[in-house]
Amino acid sequence: MTKTAIVLFSDPKVGSEEALGRLFNALFLTYDLKSRGEEVALIFQGAGTRWAAEVTKTDHPAGPLFRAVQDKVAGICGGCADVFGTTEEAQATGLPLGRDLQIPGVGGVISLGDYLVKGYRLVTF
Repeated sequence: MTKTAIVLFSDPKVGSEEALGRLFNALFLTYDLKSRGEEVALIFQGAGTRWAAEVTKTDHPAGPLFRAVQDKVAGICGGCADVFGTTEEAQATGLPLGRDLQIPGVGGVISLGDYLVKGYRLVTF
C-alpha cells in the first residue's frame, strides 16, 4: 500500500479555470486513491486554505466530490489560514486546523516534513 499526501496550494481568489482545475484534480486523485484502498491525506495549505470554505458550500460544483472524500481531509494549515485571512472561514467548516509545526512569525502550520518522514509521497496542486 502506498501513502500519499495531496497538498492543495491553488488559490480560488484568482478566479481562474486553472485554480478550479487544480482543485478538481486534487479531489479526483484523493477519490481515486481512496477507492483503491490506499492511504491518502488531503491537505489545504498556503492560499489553498481558502478552498475549504468554498467546497463545503452545498452549491459548489466540486461539493459532491468533496463530500465523497471529506473523511480523507487531514487538515487545513492553521498558520496559512492566519496569513491568508481565512481562519474564521476555515474554523466554520468544521474541518481540523493543523498547527503541529511552529514557524517563527507565522505560528503553527501542518508539517509536510512529517508526512515525508512517515513515508508519504507528496503530490501538489
